[in-house]
Amino acid sequence: MTRPALLLLAAALTLAGCAEQRASLKNTFGGMLDEKDEQSTTIKKAAAPRKLSKDFKSTIALKEVWSGRFGKGYEKLYLKLLPAPAEDRVYVADRDGRVLAVDAANGKVVWEERDKKRPISGGPGVGDGMVFVGTSDAQVVARDAATGKKVWIAEVSSEVLSAPRAAKGTVIIRTGDGKLYALNSATGVQKWVLDRTVPTLTLRGTATPVIHEDMVLAGFDNGRLSALDLQTGQELWEARLAEPTGRTDLERLIDVDAEPVIRENTAYIDSFQGKVAAVSLDDGSLEWTRDISSHENVAVDDKHVYVTDDRGTVWALARGDGATVWRQKAFRNRKVTGPARYDNYVVVGDFEGYMHWMDTNTGEVVGRERIDDERIITPPLDIGGALAGYSSTGELAVWRVQ
Repeated sequence: MTRPALLLLAAALTLAGCAEQRASLKNTFGGMLDEKDEQSTTIKKAAAPRKLSKDFKSTIALKEVWSGRFGKGYEKLYLKLLPAPAEDRVYVADRDGRVLAVDAANGKVVWEERDKKRPISGGPGVGDGMVFVGTSDAQVVARDAATGKKVWIAEVSSEVLSAPRAAKGTVIIRTGDGKLYALNSATGVQKWVLDRTVPTLTLRGTATPVIHEDMVLAGFDNGRLSALDLQTGQELWEARLAEPTGRTDLERLIDVDAEPVIRENTAYIDSFQGKVAAVSLDDGSLEWTRDISSHENVAVDDKHVYVTDDRGTVWALARGDGATVWRQKAFRNRKVTGPARYDNYVVVGDFEGYMHWMDTNTGEVVGRERIDDERIITPPLDIGGALAGYSSTGELAVWRVQ
């Protein structure tokens, strides 16, 4: 029996006697261990991805609104530099220190700034009239959203691998060493910091924090989801989504790398080798859970919670109790992104640059378009009436259902 793909942070692989694992890690894409034997620590070859049918024909009419290549993307680094929509723009960042504002209606660049000395590893995040990115050199850079002008640079304790979030005068940053920072969004001055111990091994990446009213929600590498007061950092509650099991550190990985999705008074989230859970915002109690392992963001609508598991199966769960509504296995081992909810469809991207549209009620695959020859790592993005796909080489394509 085998477990799903493990995305490991190479710098954290410090186990004694794991030379074979380290050697394998160097030869994998973006730090990915494709498959591991459950009874030992021997790394196996990746399971073959399911092939797409050459005879497939879309049953929905899809129209490309615009497309273009913005920056150099994040190819082979497994950086989830997800474009950020805000009002009538989409903000994009790349590894080479470039930040762009793109007109969401036509794809024209409004402004572009680049700082070669600061390689971007997390972001962009938009809020309080600013655009924020994090760097591999443990810095946070804030720019004016309207002009791109640099406003401030702040030091943090380690690499930033997720998008900063800002609201109500506070920007929240999650760093790779387990810390959660709150900075004044106008000045970059530190307001508070929360420290969490990081396990020996972690997934490549960190959970993007979410600001909801006066609360910050953030997942951590110990399998917990924490809620904190936005202004003071005081912990309000903690929910346990997973418990480490197994004999090796590889088997005991239980990271929460997904961003919580909030609907009404409930947060929906998943964890690697743990659970998909509905968590009450009142006290952190678990309303329901399902034993489905995932490190991707979920999508939520009025009826369903959509999840991509670690083998590439896409699930629709009943929002009320987590019961299975449907499963789509057509993308097994295709390194599928988290799902996006758009119009009457659920959409995912894959490692060959395809975007796949599924019917929300049945899971039937009804549409397919290719935006690039390279991998899509970030989930598709609803930019208000249209859906954007973003490849690892910086290709951004916007589609609309006719």
